Amino acid sequence: MPRWLLFALLTVVLWGGWGFASRELGEALSGEQTLVISTLAMLPVMGVLAARRSPPTGRAGRGMAVALAGGLFGGAGNLAFYRLLNGGEKAATTVSLTALYPLVTVVLALLFLRERINLAQLGGIALALAAIFFFNVGREAAFWNKWLAFALLPLAFWGVAALFQKISTRDLAADRSCLWFLLGYLPVVLFVLLTAPMKRNLSLNIWLWALALGLLLGLGNLTVLAAYAGNGKASIITPLSGLYPVVTVPLAILFLHEKVSLREWIGIGLSFAAVAALSCEKQPTPSASETKT
Repeated sequence: MPRWLLFALLTVVLWGGWGFASRELGEALSGEQTLVISTLAMLPVMGVLAARRSPPTGRAGRGMAVALAGGLFGGAGNLAFYRLLNGGEKAATTVSLTALYPLVTVVLALLFLRERINLAQLGGIALALAAIFFFNVGREAAFWNKWLAFALLPLAFWGVAALFQKISTRDLAADRSCLWFLLGYLPVVLFVLLTAPMKRNLSLNIWLWALALGLLLGLGNLTVLAAYAGNGKASIITPLSGLYPVVTVPLAILFLHEKVSLREWIGIGLSFAAVAALSCEKQPTPSASETKT
């Protein structure tokens, strides 16, 4: 198994737990306070990464700037996601919809990184668009409503953040890129602290779930950056890591006893099929010279 695939699968597990922890918190915290407390759990990860020594490169400054910008987008996407869950949306549907963010990364990777897309991945894009329709069709509101519009914010922000993560690994080692990416969350947290009220006297249970949220997210970013640094394509690794609802959705159904309608099951199934199709990459055909012994 290629190292990048192993790290991508680890990301699925870690982020799947993150998605479950997000819903477990429910409405106990506002989206803003969830972001602040979960970021606290990332501080030890940042400290360990900062203490590690990485060989300097001539373009390290550019890599740090790109990773930092990616963190800003990632932090903003997380804030929108936490606010969405705080509004009472079901984890099984909300998490699956926002998991379609690889669509954004795939398109940007094709445009700016010159990565190629095959027929299966093109089919994945069509499946993803169909999934968005099934998540929203049948609601009492119009097709374009506030719920869908707000759900697209983390989808867009995370898609851009993933592209920046991949680009940053061209100039930085995975651990150094992760450090600067996580540091990009701090300006978002500072903005939230200055503009949003915070609850006090939180229970130990809430603290533990919020801290677990940040730890799983931070470690997941480290593993996905290790996958990017292992010569994996952004258009392949990002959709693979987007499979984390495979872990989140069963956990939400089993432990939170959430019920999902047939329409939502179709949307979830299409989401998984879309991510799986986007992950399909044909191996290059060896040339005649390579086949000679």
